[in-house]
Amino acid sequence: MTMLSGETVLEAIVLRKSYGRRVVLDGVSLTLRRGEMVGLLGPNGAGKTTILSILATLLRPDGGEVRITGIGAGSHRYELRRKLGFVPQSLALYQSLTPLQNLELFARLHRIDRRQARIESMQMLEEVGLVERAHDRVATLSGGMKRRLNLACGLVHRPEVLLLDEPSVGVDPQSREQILLTVRRTADAGAAVIYSTHYMEEVERMCDRILLIDRGQLIAEGTTAELIGRGGRGPLMEISIEAASPSGWYGGLAGVVELRNAPFDGRMVLQLAHPAQVSEVLDCARAAGVRIVNFALHSPNLSDAFMALTGRALHDANAD
Repeated sequence: MTMLSGETVLEAIVLRKSYGRRVVLDGVSLTLRRGEMVGLLGPNGAGKTTILSILATLLRPDGGEVRITGIGAGSHRYELRRKLGFVPQSLALYQSLTPLQNLELFARLHRIDRRQARIESMQMLEEVGLVERAHDRVATLSGGMKRRLNLACGLVHRPEVLLLDEPSVGVDPQSREQILLTVRRTADAGAAVIYSTHYMEEVERMCDRILLIDRGQLIAEGTTAELIGRGGRGPLMEISIEAASPSGWYGGLAGVVELRNAPFDGRMVLQLAHPAQVSEVLDCARAAGVRIVNFALHSPNLSDAFMALTGRALHDANAD
């Protein structure tokens, strides 16, 4: 299959979905290009799994449309599923079969002939590091190995679009690294990938673009740097001082905001406009006779941007 880098391969147009009075998706639109890996972030209950299920043609939206390679999913679901790879959070494996048998089964379901199915299955086992366990029953594999096999089953037919719902949840570091490398190679080979996860570091490391979902709506999208910029939070300077300090000792430096001043434990937090202001703060401290014992600078990250844009943490227990 010839991949055209940058070509739009998937479109979701104003998706809506409700269960009774509870609105799960409220007009979500997105696009996905070949060779692009997009991170899908949102608190529990934000609608991420519902989006993936609709994109995978497993769930019909109440409103809106999904197009894959320009073809509407409404009346061509079975045709389009051959272009899709969907790796759900719940393991979709036959425990009594071997890894090789699982992969061959999924390949045959996608109408790959028996000989090619064996070739593709062995290649996928090599890619996810499970060749040595090819003939063991899945029930005997570790949790991390099952996650790797779950990913391989979604890739064995070489899909044009790969949809991943928490593919590395609860796995060991070795398996997580294998999963991330496999997914990144898949995108680099030309597939379009949506990667839903709660691990911010995975998104920052792997994804070309990020979508923030909250309460069924797409509230922001862009690169990691763009979202951090939209979060509007500058670097934080955490300072420990030897004794109580005069109020406003930092001299009203432009853009510097005092977030916390706790004179009883001698610690305070200043939000800076930019990292270069650290030296200016230290100069002000010397001029005011404030003795700084130590300080640390915390640059804003994706987690900070998420909190700023949604007002809550990624694992918010009250998301529902």
